[in-house]
Amino acid sequence: MYSQILTHINKFIDLSSDEQEILTSLLKPITIKKKAFLLEEGQICKANYFVVKGCLRLYFIDIKGAEQTTQFAIENWWITDLSSFLFQKSSEFYIQAAENTEVIAIEYRNYDELFKQLPKLERYFRLILQKTHQASQMRIKFMYSQTAEERYNHFNRLFPEFVQRVPQYMLASYLGFTPEFLSKIRAKK
Repeated sequence: MYSQILTHINKFIDLSSDEQEILTSLLKPITIKKKAFLLEEGQICKANYFVVKGCLRLYFIDIKGAEQTTQFAIENWWITDLSSFLFQKSSEFYIQAAENTEVIAIEYRNYDELFKQLPKLERYFRLILQKTHQASQMRIKFMYSQTAEERYNHFNRLFPEFVQRVPQYMLASYLGFTPEFLSKIRAKK
């Protein structure tokens, strides 16, 4: 059950079998159906989620009432509303399953205990957050420095299988344009 997350963590840090046992005792497996929510606006985010199988997305509703996807998470990626999770305040985001999804959750109530018992994990999560922050910065840069078509082509080159997995309206939202515009780009190909 936990071999996938342990393999991922061991790419960054080495955990002994005793440490792995401590870690797995603090993890919680969750299965969610496509379109179901792990988090809705106004709720407090109770966990950080590692995707074992499937796809999740983080999004908010903009001032026009449209969904704006800010992050996807597929296998071996983490997702949470970090501000809501760390500060236990109401979320302004939704976390929704784009596919039937299996995750492993580290609940907030176990977070400090996890770091107390396994200080190595602070390094692991620092490295993960650095990668996430860098990806977020590049996404913002691309939103301002590339045309919509360039953003689509760049994303499609980096994640061709991903483009086929998520619904067109979610992908368009993530890339900053309408589903109709995405249809026009795909029709050109």
